[in-house]
Amino acid sequence: MADEKISRLVEVAKMYYQLDYSQQEIAKKLGISRPTVSRLLMQAVEEGVVHIKICDPAEDVQELASQVKELFQLKHCIVAPIPEYEDELIKEKLGEVSADYLYGIVQSGDTIGITWGTTLFQLVKNLQPKNVKDVTVVQLNGGVSYSESNTYASEIINGIANAFHTTPHFLPVPAVVDHIVVKQAIIADRHVKKILELGRQANITIFTVGEPSEHSTLMHAGYFLDNDVEILKSNKTVGDICSRFIDIEGRISHEALNDRTIGIELSHLAEKEYGILIAGGNSKIDGIYGALKGRHANVLITDQYTAKALLDMGGDNQNG
Repeated sequence: MADEKISRLVEVAKMYYQLDYSQQEIAKKLGISRPTVSRLLMQAVEEGVVHIKICDPAEDVQELASQVKELFQLKHCIVAPIPEYEDELIKEKLGEVSADYLYGIVQSGDTIGITWGTTLFQLVKNLQPKNVKDVTVVQLNGGVSYSESNTYASEIINGIANAFHTTPHFLPVPAVVDHIVVKQAIIADRHVKKILELGRQANITIFTVGEPSEHSTLMHAGYFLDNDVEILKSNKTVGDICSRFIDIEGRISHEALNDRTIGIELSHLAEKEYGILIAGGNSKIDGIYGALKGRHANVLITDQYTAKALLDMGGDNQNG
């Protein structure tokens, strides 16, 4: 008799919770009254046939953020909930959350250094103006004169400067040049030197992680020499920060290419009051992990899927 009772509860529960039948439809199908169906559903919960679990995404992401913060010893970590793991959605959501974070921390007298890319363009689109004075905004690394995908460098720098009522400082040079002597000549120019010095002095830096070498904006823009890609591949490059390519430990993965790169040095990123890394998505996980492992950022803004993947990687590496 008890088995029959449980079977009936399971049958009603499956029809209601898994097959999406209404209580009226179940009553009709089983030849019982609707109040009886309601009573059986309540009983199914009481008897432990049905477990009701309320998943609060906000609670979940706060816990994830706390775990990531602890694992990588960060100053702040924000995990944004996204409905599905899709790059455009991720960028839009991270842009909203990052804009709120930046608005909250910027104060009069700050110097903000920023790089370029589609994720950071989303931040600028969402950034509200703030009543602050004497803020300096500077471009951290050289740009790309030709790219199949828009890097939004000028829109980003101008947008940040407008929000904080200041004039932007651009770095109007290539991110990478062919020879170190060319770089030395460029950075010897007093105007370029001044911009690079401002980047070094920035107390807030905002950057993302570029994709690994074969998908890199710099590669598609023609900035790599013939053997650069092979070297980056053989040294297991996971991505770039401010046009400087790193491995999974956050170390420079191609010294000669790094020597031809114009912009902030990774060692200077580590010194910032707020070194804000904004990135998410499946193709960026290794790059984000490398950036955090190398201590190049002390604030991370990401999504919940990427955060879980970072925790899994961190756990695997500690166990290994």
